[in-house]
Amino acid sequence: MSKYRKSRVMAPEGFFECEGRGLQWLGEAQSKGGPRVVDVYEWGKDYLDIERVASASPTADAAYAFGAALARMHDAGAPYFGSAPEGYQGTCYFGPLQDPVPMDTGEWTDPITYFAEGRLLPMVRMGIERRELDQYDYEMAQEVVDALPDLMGGAAKDKPARIHGDLWSGNVMWTKDKNGKSEAVLIDPAAHGGHREEDLAMLHLFGMSYLGQIMDGYQSVHPLKVGYEKRYTLWQLYPIAGHCVFFGGGYVSEFRSMCRSLLR
Repeated sequence: MSKYRKSRVMAPEGFFECEGRGLQWLGEAQSKGGPRVVDVYEWGKDYLDIERVASASPTADAAYAFGAALARMHDAGAPYFGSAPEGYQGTCYFGPLQDPVPMDTGEWTDPITYFAEGRLLPMVRMGIERRELDQYDYEMAQEVVDALPDLMGGAAKDKPARIHGDLWSGNVMWTKDKNGKSEAVLIDPAAHGGHREEDLAMLHLFGMSYLGQIMDGYQSVHPLKVGYEKRYTLWQLYPIAGHCVFFGGGYVSEFRSMCRSLLR
């Protein structure tokens, strides 16, 4: 197979190793029926060499199969909420290639503390440092944190899942398998131990082909806790806060409206 090189001069320390090890970690689940993940060939300080994937159109059957495979990847698990990919000891990252920000790792044993201390509040603080968010936003985020036991409901009892971490539609490529049928392949993760609903909420954030079929496939393998649809907004707060950090603008008002909707 031909190679594709991702590169960036003066990339943050460990950036490409983290991505490479994340892809390998997610790819381990393929032996248990997990989704296809691009092969990793080599990484260095400023580059990552991965498999080049030819794009194709998705189908309803491929989407259903991807949903089922995604559930199996999640079920492969992680030691903790906040675990880095296996074999990686450095800083993890979230965000675009040209402006990634550190993503906290840790050994949280429950998703409420993990989401509050490891994801939402640190991202809002970064938004304040960049003067895209302000103290009002932090206070709203803190109110959401205080309400997490109610907002998370039964999902607070879930075990750590092996998640992609940045699973918007652009990071799910569609290609042809060896039999010429459409299949999904994962790229560009922010892989870590997290909550399975984080990935599902990201799939719902910016639009995704055959999303209904993906969810049906997922639930055929791992039925979700009651009320999962109502929790999408909660899990989307972290990536939207990230978009406030990266881009500002209209994402700030979107973040605020999402917080208000959760606090009604």
